[in-house]
This record gives sequence, C-alpha cells and structure tokens, in this order.
Amino acid sequence: MLNPHFRYSAFLVSFLSCWFLLQVFWFPSTKTNNPVPKPQYPAATTTVSAVTATTKCNGRVSVYVYNLPAEFNLGLLEDCSHLNVYTNMCPHVANHGLGQPLNNMDHGSTDSNPNPWFATHQFIAEMIFHARVENHPCRTWDPSEANLFYVPFYGGLHVSSKFREANHTIRDALAVRLADYLQSQPTWRNNHGKDHFIALGRTSWDFMRTDSGPDFGANCLLNLPCVKNMSVLTVERNPWKGINQHGIPYPSYFHPSTSHQMLTWQNMMRQSNRPHLFSFIGAPRKGVDKAAIRDEMIKQCGESSRCKLVKCDRGNPKCYDPAEILGVMRESQFCLQAPGDSFTRRSTFDSILSGCIPVFFSRHTAYTQYAWFLPPEESKYSVYMDEQGDESKRIEEELLKIPKEEVERMRARVIDMIPRLTYVHPNASDIGFEDAVDVALEALAKHVRDKIQDDNNNAAIAESM
Repeated sequence: MLNPHFRYSAFLVSFLSCWFLLQVFWFPSTKTNNPVPKPQYPAATTTVSAVTATTKCNGRVSVYVYNLPAEFNLGLLEDCSHLNVYTNMCPHVANHGLGQPLNNMDHGSTDSNPNPWFATHQFIAEMIFHARVENHPCRTWDPSEANLFYVPFYGGLHVSSKFREANHTIRDALAVRLADYLQSQPTWRNNHGKDHFIALGRTSWDFMRTDSGPDFGANCLLNLPCVKNMSVLTVERNPWKGINQHGIPYPSYFHPSTSHQMLTWQNMMRQSNRPHLFSFIGAPRKGVDKAAIRDEMIKQCGESSRCKLVKCDRGNPKCYDPAEILGVMRESQFCLQAPGDSFTRRSTFDSILSGCIPVFFSRHTAYTQYAWFLPPEESKYSVYMDEQGDESKRIEEELLKIPKEEVERMRARVIDMIPRLTYVHPNASDIGFEDAVDVALEALAKHVRDKIQDDNNNAAIAESM
C-alpha cells in the first residue's frame, strides 16, 4: 500500500502538470511584451505603440486623487438640468461625462468591444478626466507615495450654472470654499500646493474675472492665491498670464476601449476618399475682428467649387450631428479653424480625429495652447495663415500651392496624432497607447518635479547669501 504522503505528492504533481498544459494550450495568454492586438490590416500602417501600465508610471507618475466633499463635484450633478444656463446638461453628464451613445457612426464595435462613439459635450473634459484618473494605473491610494495630487473639482460645470448670477460673492463662493478646504489639508502643506493640479472643462477666461475687466459671468477661481500655486489644466489657457495653465484637448466624440478600435479608425481615415480641397463648418460671429475673418471664410468657401461649406446659423441641424460634422471633415483635405467665441475650438480636435489637416488663422488657436500634445514642427501637420495679413488672400490658391506629396505627409502626421488627443473610455486600462490623460499626467509630473527642484535650489541659494 502506498504511503499517503506519496499519494498526495503524486496527485499534486499530476494536477499541476494538467494545469500548466491548460494554461499553455487552452487559455489565452495574458502575459505579453506587446499588448497591442494584431491589426486586421498591414502592420506597416499601424501607429499605436505598445504602452503598459508599468511603462506609463515607472516611478515617474504617481497620482493621488482627493476625495472631495460632494458639493465640489458629484453633488453638482444632482441638479444637472441647471448646470448650464443655455442647455440641459443631464444627457451630457451621463456615462462619466461621455454623454449619450451614438449609433450612427462607423466603428468596429462587437459584443466584446462596445461602441466607442458618444455625443460628448465640448465643455465636459473635467468629468471625463476625473473618471479616467479614478481608474488609471498610475493612481495611488497612499498620499506619501504620490508626486501629483489631483483635485477633481467640476469648476466648469459650476461656473456655467452661475453665468447669470449678478452677485459676485455668490458666484465665487464655491471656489473660495474649495481653496479653504485645500489649505487645511496636510498634503497641501508639504509643498504649498505646488504638486497639486486641477482640470477644468471650460476656458481659463471663465475663471479669471477681474474688477477692471469684462465680466462674462466668470468667477475668481484662477485668481485665488492658493490656486496660482497649483497647476491648472484647461481646454484654453491665457497665453499671456497663464503661467501655471496648461492646455488639454477638447473632448471629441471617439472614446475607444481597445487599441483595435483605435487602429481600425486610423486605418479608415487613411483610406478615406477626400474630394473636397477644404471645408468650413461654423457660424458668423459678432464683433469686428471675429466677424471679419469668419465672414471672409464663409464668403471664399461659398464661392469655391473645391470647398464644402456647412453654415451653422439659424439652427442648422447638421451642425449638431456628429456624424454630419465628421463626415464633412473625412471628405476634406484641409479644415479651416477660425477662432470662435475665444481663440480655441473643439472643431480643431474633430478635424484631427477625421484626418483633416487643420488650417489656423491665429497662433493662439493651437500653437500656444497645446504644447504637451502637438508636435513642435507646426508646418508638418497644419497650415498657418496670419489673420492680420491680407484678407483678400485666396485660401484656395494658398492650399493649392502645397505639393500633393506634402499634403499626404501632413495627413499621415495628423492621423498619427489621433491617439494622444483622444480621451479613451474611462473603463479602459492598458489599451496599448497613450491617450490625452496619459500625456497630461506624464508632462505634468515632469513639470511639477522641475518646478519644486527649481524652487528648492533658489531657496538654498537665498539661504547661503
């Protein structure tokens, strides 16, 4: 009779052997040096690089997320119908800020790869950013390990609910309470907030009200002394006074959950037929400067057989349909990007998503805004026409001067840029490329590290004198 210990050992060896064989031959492997699934088109056309959680963080990025009182973020959503004086935001704050799903878009979704398209509001980046960081591989629950401290304040949603509030004290109250809350935290006092950051879904002008300047419904958030110590991520920074402000992309409509969805879309944009030399989607504007450049664009586009014009006045429904907007851009080689109510436009990121080369008329529409996200070689992916130049200059003639080979190189560069300007679905993780939040956290960690080191060096020098 066999010894019971021997029988147990033999059974254990047999069980482990069977388990190993099942892992090798039956279950798909989850350990790989390249998490990007093999694309369904030639590998030479891929642009997504393999990025794992380890390489994303790797000691460089460790972000702690403040658990703020609800009044500063999620509590605001309880009255979502009054978050914007112009529209009901309830449909837009759904799905972590992605909005309502779009079912009329081209995409490669399956049961395992859900629809990546949503009717995303242009001023909702702060919610998407929050949801993404909550599930980010570089998040830490231990503040002693963090080199970044994220303050998830829905400042843009709050300020847009107070645009018609005449009393400045009421308009500023929540921002002031946030500042008081932060300065009472031990994590704040370590570096006086220099390692803290906030992400805002509206332009910086909505948070920089001064007693002498125009009102525009803005509050005082970015003028508060403690917030000036922080880094501020915003869809449009002040190019002159926003020393602590950093531009982040406006969210578009595409929020993939897998690298396959990204690769499939990029390949579609490479193969897209583009019969229009250029296009313009927009409405006329009031005001001398804005009206002049917009009116000239609309005039020239309307007169050209090579331009597709979508005029967004009188409630044109095409201007509110993402499928229509991206459809026009997908059929265009160049997309005109005039300044809107402010310098920047969400349309810039819609055009890049569509593989359409942006044409800028102000350097502040992109070049001075999104240094972390756009290549430094501006002419490699865009065209610049000085808005202060000759207004009679024919846009069509200038674009026709660009050689066909150069246009193709520019379009390839634009399509290569899509991943880092996209906000992936908040539930996605380790999808194989760096999205807008990854890029922002990496750049922000370096910025904060350099800033604190410079301040410490300056303090040491002052003490030695």
